[in-house]
Amino acid sequence: MLTSLNHRFNPFRTHSIIAITLMLLALLNSACSKSPEISKISGFAQGTTYNLSFVLPQDSSPPLTTVEQAVEAEFARIDKSLSNYRDDSMIEAFNAQQTTDIYEVDAELVALLEEARKIHRASNGCYDLTIKPLFDLWGFKKDEFSPPSDADLAQTMAVIGLDNVETIDATHLRKQIPNLRIDVSSIGQGYAVGQIVKVLAQFGVQQYLVEIGGELKISGKKPNGEPWKIALEKPLPNERKMHKIVSFDSGAPMSLMASGTYRHYFDSNGKRYSHILDARSGKPVEHNTVSTAILHENPTIADGWSTALLCLGSSEGLKVANDNNLAVLFIDQQGDELIETRSNAMNEMKGVSLNNP
Repeated sequence: MLTSLNHRFNPFRTHSIIAITLMLLALLNSACSKSPEISKISGFAQGTTYNLSFVLPQDSSPPLTTVEQAVEAEFARIDKSLSNYRDDSMIEAFNAQQTTDIYEVDAELVALLEEARKIHRASNGCYDLTIKPLFDLWGFKKDEFSPPSDADLAQTMAVIGLDNVETIDATHLRKQIPNLRIDVSSIGQGYAVGQIVKVLAQFGVQQYLVEIGGELKISGKKPNGEPWKIALEKPLPNERKMHKIVSFDSGAPMSLMASGTYRHYFDSNGKRYSHILDARSGKPVEHNTVSTAILHENPTIADGWSTALLCLGSSEGLKVANDNNLAVLFIDQQGDELIETRSNAMNEMKGVSLNNP
C-alpha cells in the first residue's frame, strides 16, 4: 500500500496506496524505540518496503542477523515463484505457455489460485486474477488514458476470466484460453505477510507486527503490555492525515488490509475514471466507495477480499461482506463528506477497536 510492485504500475496494488499511512510507522517506531526488547528488521522486497517488529524469546534468542537472513531467503523464494515481473519465475513460465496443455506448477500457486477463486465466485466475478490485459487496454499501465472501443473491449474480455484456468490437481493447471495470464499481485502480498510470520515462528516469535507495503499482521502486544496500534489514512487525494487509529487490544493474531481508489485515477471530459476495473464489465467502477479496510486472521484472505470489496463498492459489497462474515469498513465519498459503513462482523468485532485520531 505504500508503493506498487517493483515501482511499476501494478493494476492490483495501485488502489491500495491508501492504506497504512507513514505516520503510523513514525509513531510506532517512536514508541518501540523505548523498548529494547523489540527487535526490528526493515528493508526493500517485492518492489516495496517491509518493516518487522518482534520479540525474540529470551531463553533461546538467535542472532538478529540469522533471522534477517531467513526473512530475506523467504522473500527471494516467493519472488522466484510468484513474481509477475520476473521472466524466470514459475508463474511467468506458466503464463508464457501459449497452449491448453496441462502444466506443472508449484503447489503454492495452485493453493493461492484456489483461494482467489473462492473470492472470485463470492464477489460475483468482480474480482479476477486474469484481468491485467484490461488495464493495458485502458492505458493505465503507461499512465496514458485511452478508453477502448466496444470492439476492442469485447476482444480483450474474450481472453480473460478466472474460470478459464482449470485446476487439475495440487500441482497442475490448465488454461482453456492459450494466451490467458494470471497475476497474483492482488493477493500475493498478503500471502507474503503470512509466510514471513511463519519464518518468525521458526525462531519462537509470538509477539510481532509484520508489515509489507502497508499489508500487515500482528500478534501479541508490545513488551510493555501496550497493544500494537495502526493508523489508517484519510481517503482524500490531497491530504495526508490519519482517519482512524486501529488498536489491537486483545493481541489475538489479526491481519489488517486496506485498499483505496483515491490516489490513482484519470479525469477526462469532466468525468473521473477509477483505476479499479470490474472484471464483469471490463470498465472502471463508478461507485463512490473510496476505500475498504478488512480485519481477518488470514492475511491472504484479507488481501484478496480488500481488493474484491473495493471493486464491488459499499452498496453491493456490504451484502457480500455480511454473507461471508467479513469484518469490513467501507468509506464512501459524497462531495466533501466521508461516509462510513461497517459490516455486521466489523460491528461485532472483539479485541480490535477503530477510533478517531
